[in-house]
Amino acid sequence: MIMRPGLLLADEPTGNLDSQSGCEIIELLESLNQQQGMTLLMITHDESIGQRAERCIRIIDGQVS
Repeated sequence: MIMRPGLLLADEPTGNLDSQSGCEIIELLESLNQQQGMTLLMITHDESIGQRAERCIRIIDGQVS
């Protein structure tokens, strides 16, 4: 984060976290996106997180939809 990357890749950033910690992580990632203009590419199985995204790509039965 010190180098202020333009792209942040996050693979299941809330996996294995309790709900409060998961919310804090998502809020941190959204803050980085909004305040620093950082692009965030996140992989998640949590539909509620996906709904917060500006753009969402789903893979269903191996097909991009």
